[in-house]
Amino acid sequence: MLAQQDRLAFSNHLDLYDLIIPQDNLLRRINMLIDFTFVYKELVSKYSLENGRTAESPVRMFKYLLLKTLYDLSDVDVVERSRYDMSFKYFLGMVPEDDVIDPSSLCKFRKLRLKDMDLLNLLIEKTVILAIEKGIIKSASIIVDATHTGSRSNPHSPIEVLKLRSKQLRKSLYETDETIKNSLPAKNEDDMLEHELTYTQSLIDSLKDKVTLVCLPKVKEKLNLLKETLEDIADHYTVSQDQDARIGHKSEDSSFFGYKTHIAMSEERIITAAVITSGEKGDGLQLPALVEQSRANGMNIETVIGDAAYSGKDNLEKAKDEHFELVSKLNPSISQGCRREEDKFDYNKDAGMFVCPAGHMAIRRAKHGKKNGAWNQAYAYYFDIEKCKVCARREGCYKPGAKSKTYSVPIKTDEQKAQIDFQQTERFKEKAKERYKIEAKNAELKQVYGYDRAQSYGLSCMQMQGAMAIFAANLKRILKLL
Repeated sequence: MLAQQDRLAFSNHLDLYDLIIPQDNLLRRINMLIDFTFVYKELVSKYSLENGRTAESPVRMFKYLLLKTLYDLSDVDVVERSRYDMSFKYFLGMVPEDDVIDPSSLCKFRKLRLKDMDLLNLLIEKTVILAIEKGIIKSASIIVDATHTGSRSNPHSPIEVLKLRSKQLRKSLYETDETIKNSLPAKNEDDMLEHELTYTQSLIDSLKDKVTLVCLPKVKEKLNLLKETLEDIADHYTVSQDQDARIGHKSEDSSFFGYKTHIAMSEERIITAAVITSGEKGDGLQLPALVEQSRANGMNIETVIGDAAYSGKDNLEKAKDEHFELVSKLNPSISQGCRREEDKFDYNKDAGMFVCPAGHMAIRRAKHGKKNGAWNQAYAYYFDIEKCKVCARREGCYKPGAKSKTYSVPIKTDEQKAQIDFQQTERFKEKAKERYKIEAKNAELKQVYGYDRAQSYGLSCMQMQGAMAIFAANLKRILKLL
């Protein structure tokens, strides 16, 4: 059952907040910046107003999740810190003597209350509207890019994960008490999973009587991570599989297993839209959704800035139809061709034919491909196969036994020709310099908000994690610019 209004907090100790928490404290400033009652309005339909025990305030539960994201803590640690950290209690709307929730309540809140709602767009919309109202967003440009997040289903073997977590715990113990090394069990030196599981359990058991040491936050956090990893692997003898995650590629020889977050951001570094997909999805296909969402959230868009992945034919046509500039270089295979300089064929404008490096001219030309297809049409220039058979430069050019020899040239669309001209302008070059900002934002999400690794399994959980990380990042950016 959900209370229809929050109870008023009365305490003789409320003055402690004014004494302990400075006016420039981050959590105090966030509380003053945004009205969190929108959370209650969005979630009230997920609760019964008549049956069951009185539920914890959805606003407070949401704030717990925001604290977890802001300080990159586990469920257990964010609740534990809320027990003694006055700034946390103030932010949560608690009086100093109030007790905290059970950590398992956060898991239930995510699964039962936040399920089947578009939290990602809701939170981004709130921060974008807030930034516009405060006069922070003044530009009419968005910068687009994608960042990858590794699946929680670790690509390393179970024994590698256990050894890493054990090493992290031992390091935190040694930093706290150097003499404890002698009382810890001997490390497992082989690669047998059963032996590593036994060692890990004995390491955890050896700390049960060291209550004072385990209570220290830096030790307790590493211990909780090791326990979670041990439970996961002990149950399945393998790291759990994430069925929604896919293998994506960061470069030709570098891949990852997880998800992609496609982001649109204003020049003031406020994220205006985001789409989260599995790791194999292409970047350019998400541009229409990012532009549409950014406009729905209140952005006026005259320019879109991105890398070459966004300069596909469909996106160029969309930019033309919707009257915005697309500052994105064409793929070099379109603008420059893929051949090496010494292999290029020369075009004879008088004959309207290409001449091969050996000096032979094409004998005919044909157009290939569909007019309105996904790929550019191309002109195929045919050469005399009898000359190719005896040509001194046939090695690497003519394949023995081939029935024809052609040289294909993609036909650039009007939009692509216009884009090539646009790339040479000072306007394009000046706007392209803004793209570095989104690379910095991607790094911030990973390094500050733990966005380099998924916290749970499945696309819906990844969307929830993305929503909270982007919401936190936008709030801090707004506070910085005020």
